[in-house]
Amino acid sequence: MFIDTIRIHVEAGSGGNGAVSFRREKYIAKGGPDGGDGGRGGDVLFRVEEGANTLLAFRYKRKFIAENGGDGAGAKFHGKNGADVVVMVPRGTLIRDAASGRILHDMSDGADYLLCRGGRGGWGNKHFATPTRQIPRFAKSGLPGEVRDVILELKMIADVGLVGLPSAGKSSLLAALSAARPKIAEYHFTTLEPNLGVVPLGEGSGFVMADIPGLIEGAAEGAGLGHDFLRHIERCRLLVQVVDVSGAEGRAPADDFAAISAELEKFSPALAAKPRLVAANKIDLLPDGEDAPEARALAAAAAAAGYPIVFLSAAARRNLDALTRGIAERLANLPPILTYEAEEAPADPADDMESAQDVRIRRDDSGAFVCEGKWIERFVRRVDFDDRESLMYFQRTLQKVGLIDRLREAGCEEGDVVRMDEIEFDFVE
Repeated sequence: MFIDTIRIHVEAGSGGNGAVSFRREKYIAKGGPDGGDGGRGGDVLFRVEEGANTLLAFRYKRKFIAENGGDGAGAKFHGKNGADVVVMVPRGTLIRDAASGRILHDMSDGADYLLCRGGRGGWGNKHFATPTRQIPRFAKSGLPGEVRDVILELKMIADVGLVGLPSAGKSSLLAALSAARPKIAEYHFTTLEPNLGVVPLGEGSGFVMADIPGLIEGAAEGAGLGHDFLRHIERCRLLVQVVDVSGAEGRAPADDFAAISAELEKFSPALAAKPRLVAANKIDLLPDGEDAPEARALAAAAAAAGYPIVFLSAAARRNLDALTRGIAERLANLPPILTYEAEEAPADPADDMESAQDVRIRRDDSGAFVCEGKWIERFVRRVDFDDRESLMYFQRTLQKVGLIDRLREAGCEEGDVVRMDEIEFDFVE
């Protein structure tokens, strides 16, 4: 079974909770708070699995959940960081946001991609001791990890895509040019899934060729099988349109050529506009060869469309070198394989400086200044307070949106406690 699109659920681990603990040892008075921090939750990463060409592994496993971070403990013991989860996918897999459909990442470059980041561990009570609060009896809970539903869409990576009607000889051509061994038989739709093969050119060079299941008229409306797999040639640099020039199926080769061209145009004008070469297959079945009326009519149709044509026979291994040379010459002048750029996300409310004015400031029973509102919640959770640059960004943004001035106007003075979401700190002038 071939699976090339599937929806999965991904969860990063939550951070562990900070500990409330005090040092208690013989002969040591007033040991003070020593509660350790919680561990960080595990991340969820995607990694390319070389050699894989289907998403079948996700048929029965569609949830990937990373380990939560461990809780902190006394004696300043830090909780264990949660283990990451690595999701293996074939090269060429697109990761899309399930809700919006936008592309998050193209797994074509072989590099790991971090999709969901684990939550930060909560601070233990050792962080909250101050000259005026020497016995903090509280700690912070860990933050939840990121959660996403994504759609994995496989678009195979190949330099050349073979397209054509059923029984045109695409699988036979791939088998003749490469070491691939696709199923070959005399009935329609023998090929039920795309096949890849490497065509050698000598001295260690070559190109990758993909055989796509046969198209039929009406494929753009969902008829047949080939329409389901046309996404796999959207990356191809060159299309080779294989046409049965013998007319053994009772069709005129020129009509076959026009039918496939029309289906490609209906599916995607960009796909139809790709550079193309016509492979007139089964020429050995025509007594007059290239001089046969059917062959001349196909050559005229290809010339009118601006495509070079090569007459060959995959079964008899005739003129295959000419096809290989023609493909290599065309590829040498074509841009590299298409890669998809990540699509920008909608504006984050945390980036909307005007919404920062909706933040409310109040004093709680302990005297701390509490900043509340959706903007501050989203903003604080984006900041890594263990990173110096991130902390400086936090301070600059608070100053920029006027929250520091508003705290002063509310009566906040140096040394007062300020609480924003899960973070608490002393106000410094």
